[in-house]
Amino acid sequence: MLVFRPRAQLGFGCFVRERCKDGNLVIARSGRSEVGNSKDGNFAVENEKERKGGGLILGPERDASGSVIGFNLIPPPGDGEVLKSHKDATNGGTEEAEDIEGVEKVQTRVTHSIVFVTSEAAPYSKTGGLGDVCGSLPIVLAARGHRVMVVSPRYLHGGQADKNYAGASELDCHIKVYCFGAEQEVAFFHEYREGVDWVFVDHPSYHRPGNPYGDSRGAFGDNQFRFTLLCHAACEAPLVLPLGGYTYGEKCLFLVNDWHAGLVPVLLASKYRPYGVYKDARTILVIHNLAHQGVEPAATYTNLGLASEWYGALGWVFPTWARTHALDTGEAVNVLKGAIVTVDRILTVSKGYAWEITTVEGGYGLHELLSSRRSVLNGITNGIDICEWNPSSDKHLASNYSVDDLSGKVQCKIALQKELGLPIKPDCPLIGFIGRLDYQKGIDLIRWAIPELLEDDVQFVMLGSGDPLYEEWMRATESTYRDKFRGWVGFNIPISHKITAGADILLMPSRFEPCGLNQLYAMRYGTVPVVHGTGGLRDTVQAFDPYSKGGLGEGTGWIFSPLSKESMLAALRVAIMTYRDHKSSWEGIMKRGMEKDSTWENAAVQYEQVFEWAFIDPPYIK
Repeated sequence: MLVFRPRAQLGFGCFVRERCKDGNLVIARSGRSEVGNSKDGNFAVENEKERKGGGLILGPERDASGSVIGFNLIPPPGDGEVLKSHKDATNGGTEEAEDIEGVEKVQTRVTHSIVFVTSEAAPYSKTGGLGDVCGSLPIVLAARGHRVMVVSPRYLHGGQADKNYAGASELDCHIKVYCFGAEQEVAFFHEYREGVDWVFVDHPSYHRPGNPYGDSRGAFGDNQFRFTLLCHAACEAPLVLPLGGYTYGEKCLFLVNDWHAGLVPVLLASKYRPYGVYKDARTILVIHNLAHQGVEPAATYTNLGLASEWYGALGWVFPTWARTHALDTGEAVNVLKGAIVTVDRILTVSKGYAWEITTVEGGYGLHELLSSRRSVLNGITNGIDICEWNPSSDKHLASNYSVDDLSGKVQCKIALQKELGLPIKPDCPLIGFIGRLDYQKGIDLIRWAIPELLEDDVQFVMLGSGDPLYEEWMRATESTYRDKFRGWVGFNIPISHKITAGADILLMPSRFEPCGLNQLYAMRYGTVPVVHGTGGLRDTVQAFDPYSKGGLGEGTGWIFSPLSKESMLAALRVAIMTYRDHKSSWEGIMKRGMEKDSTWENAAVQYEQVFEWAFIDPPYIK
C-alpha cells in the first residue's frame, strides 16, 4: 500500500527563472550511469545535448529507508555545485526570490474552476465572519492558480455601502429561473478584482434598507425567496457568463456557504445531472454557523423549484417538545439539511467545531445526520487578512510596533485611554471585548462578573451592538464605573483596531464559536486572549504553561472551562497576576501570539487538499 504524505512545495522558482531563460527544466527517467538509472528512480535529461544546452536536472533526495523525500537541482556540467537540499535552495536563493517577489508565485499542484456561492462577501457586504472568509479566501486561491468566481447578491441599501459596487458593471446577460410559482428574471453585475470574478446577482428583492438579512424590525419575511433566487442564479452563472471571454463550464467546484447557498447541491443533483449537465462538478458545503438552517413551513417546498420526489432531502420534522401546539405536526423544510445530504464534502471553519456539530449539544438537531457523514467532514481554521491587521503598518494606531519592537504598544494603550476618557494608567491591566451583544457571545457572564472584577485595579472596554438589554446595561455600567469601564454601543472599525492594539487582554467567553477571528487579531497585535474552551477558540489559543520547555514557558493565552462566571474570573485573575508580576513571561506570551501563522495562505493549502479529496470519488448524488 502506498502512503502519500503532503510536503511543502519545492521553491525552485528563483532558480528556474534565472536558469531557464535559454534552457528548459527537463525531467525524464534515464538509464545512463553517469546521472542515474531507472532502478534508482533518478531523473535526468533526455540527452546530453539538452543537458549541455542549459537544462536543469532533478535528482531524488532519499531518507535512510530509501524513500524519496524530495529532489535536488543538478546543474549542467561546469555550472557549479549541486544544491544539497530544498532547504539549501531556499536559503541560498533569498535575494533572487526577493527580486521577483510578486512576479512569480509557486502554483498549486492541481487547479480548479471554483465557484463560491455566498450571501455576503467583504468589502461589498459583510455582517460577520462569513463576509471575511468569502472576501479573502477567493483572492488567495486565485493567486495560487485557480480560476475563481464569487456569486453574491447585489445589495442596495440606500446608504454609503452602495458605493462598494461602483466598480461592477452590468453584463449583457439576463436569465429567467423558475421558482415561487413563476419565472423570475435576474441580471448579473461583474467586477474583476485581484484575480477573482466577483459576480453579483441583481433583483429588486435585494434593494431595500437594512442589512443582508433584515432590519430593525427583524429578519425579512421573504429571505427564503431571496436566497432561493441566489442559488438558481449561481447554478446558471458558470454556464452562461462569458467572463474573460469564456465561461467556467460544467466541471466546477462549488463552495456553498451556510444555508443561504444550501440549495445549490440539491439543484445540481435534481435539476442538472439527470440531463448530463454538471456530471463532473463537485460541491463542498462550508458551515460557518449551524444555528441558522433556513427552516420554513413544509408548504413552502413547492416554491423552491424542485421536483416533488426531492422533498425527502429537505423534509424536516421538529421534535414534539419544539412544536407550537397540540395539532402542530412539526413538518418543515430545512435547506441546510438538504445541502448536508447532497454535497460531496462538508467543511467547518475549525476542527473543534467539526466535532462539536456531531454532538447533541452542538448539532442543533442535525448531529445524527452529520455524524453519518463524518467520513467527509473536516475542519479548517479561518485565516486573517495580515495586511489589514498588521500592527507595524496599521493606519488606525497611534504608534506602530512589531514583535521585534513592542514599545509602540503601550503608546496605543495610552492613546486609547485618552480617547475614551479613562484615567491614563500605562501599568493598569486593560481588558477588552469586541463582538455582538447576545447570548452566544457570553455577555451575560460579563454582566454578572463586572462588579466583582472591577473591585480590582483594572480597566474594561467593550465595543459591540445587539440585544437592547445589554446595550442599556453597557451605558448604565459606564455611569457607575466612570474610571474603570467604557462601553461603545455600535461598531466602529478604527475603534476595533485601537482596542485590539491598546488592550492587554481580550476576553471571549462565547458559548459556542465556530471559528472566531477576534482572538486571531488579538494575538497578531500582542494582546493576550482569555477564551472559553469551545470550537475555534480552543483550536487557535494554546493555554499558557509557565513550566514547559525548561521554564521558558509556552502558550498564547488562557482557556477556561466550564462556562461559568467563577471559571472566567479565575482565568482573568491568573492572567492579570501574570501581567503584573511576571513581565518576562507575559512578553513571551505576546511574542508567541504575534509569531503565530494565521494567514489565509496556510488555510488555502488545506482547502486544496479537500478539493483533491472531493474529486477522488464520484459525485455523492449521481
